[in-house]
Amino acid sequence: MASSTSLPAAHSQSKKPLGKMADWFRQALMKKPKKMPVSPESHPNDNSQSASQLALQDSPPTPSLSPVMSSTLSPTHVDTSSSGRWSKDYDVCICHSEEDLVAAQELVSYLEGSTASLRCFLQLRDATPGGAIVSELCHALSSSHCRVLLITPGFLRDPWCKYQMLQALTEAPGAEGRTIPLLSGLTRASYPPELRFMYYVDGRGPDGGFCQVKEAVIRYLQTLS
Repeated sequence: MASSTSLPAAHSQSKKPLGKMADWFRQALMKKPKKMPVSPESHPNDNSQSASQLALQDSPPTPSLSPVMSSTLSPTHVDTSSSGRWSKDYDVCICHSEEDLVAAQELVSYLEGSTASLRCFLQLRDATPGGAIVSELCHALSSSHCRVLLITPGFLRDPWCKYQMLQALTEAPGAEGRTIPLLSGLTRASYPPELRFMYYVDGRGPDGGFCQVKEAVIRYLQTLS
C-alpha cells in the first residue's frame, strides 16, 4: 500500500516544473522585442552619407560656368587697336619749310588742342635724332593718315618740301582727301602746278585756314571707321 500511495505524489511533483517552463516559453513568445535606441553615430544613413562624401572628395570638382569661364565662351573680342584711325601713329603730318616753323607750330597746337585731339607729326619735335632725313621724311608720311602741305614762299624754295610733296602725290589720286594743301602768303598763280588737280585751303582767312584743315582731316578719318 505504501508504494501505491507514493506514485501519485511523485507524478504531481514532476508536473509542476513542466508547467512553469511552458508558461515561461509562452510569455517569451508573446513579448515584443524591445527596440534598440539608435544613436546619432549609428544612424543607418550615415554610412551612405560618409561614402558619398568620400566619393565627392576623391572625384575631381565639376566645372561650373563662372563669370571668367563664361567670358571665354563668348565670341572672341576683336582688337580694334590695329584698324581704322589707330592703324597709324599719327593723324596728320605737317610738311613745312624751316622758315615756316612758327606757323607750323601754331597749326599743330590748334589741331592737337581741338576737341578731336588730332595726333600731329612735327618734324622738329617728332623726328628721331640722328636719323637720316630721307628716312625720317618717308616714315613721317607713311605713318600718318593725312598730310598738310604748308605752301609758302619758303616751301617752294625748300628742296625737302618738294620731295615730301612728290612723295605724297605718289598715292594720289587714289588717296583722295589725304593730302591737304594750305596756301599761305602766295597768290593763286604761285600755286605749284603739280597740285593743280587738288583744291587747296586759302590761308588768307581770319584763322589762317586752320579750321578748314581740321575739318578736312576729321572728314578723312571718319571714312576709316
